[in-house]
Amino acid sequence: MRIWTQPISVELLTAYTAQTAVTHLGIEFLEVGDDFIRARVPVDRRTIQPYGLLHGGVSVALAETLGSCGASHAAPVGHRTVGQDINANHLKGVTRGWVTGTTRPVHIGRSTQVWAIELHNDANELTCVARITMAVLQPRG
Repeated sequence: MRIWTQPISVELLTAYTAQTAVTHLGIEFLEVGDDFIRARVPVDRRTIQPYGLLHGGVSVALAETLGSCGASHAAPVGHRTVGQDINANHLKGVTRGWVTGTTRPVHIGRSTQVWAIELHNDANELTCVARITMAVLQPRG
């Protein structure tokens, strides 16, 4: 079942996030399905911490990007979505290649949405799981 309430595509997401933290970190949108969005981030000089591992905050930034984009495009037209809470469990370090994330909704309600995000390395090993809660705000006046 298709969950999107407004137009969504890789091209639209890429244009919408141009010249933001998303592009600064090298995040690339890969695929939009009926109920998911997939994107990836490179493990490179922009995204590692001093030990050479993908910075945990970058994993969370990828997760928040995916969940926020999902919520925004699953909300009623004219509504805005903003993050309320995000948590992440870092399961496996990554030192090279790409980390790919996929988000799917857990709950799409009138006032809140919850999205689950899984991140995998190039060997398809689970590296991080995250969950974001989004508030759905009514249109202004």
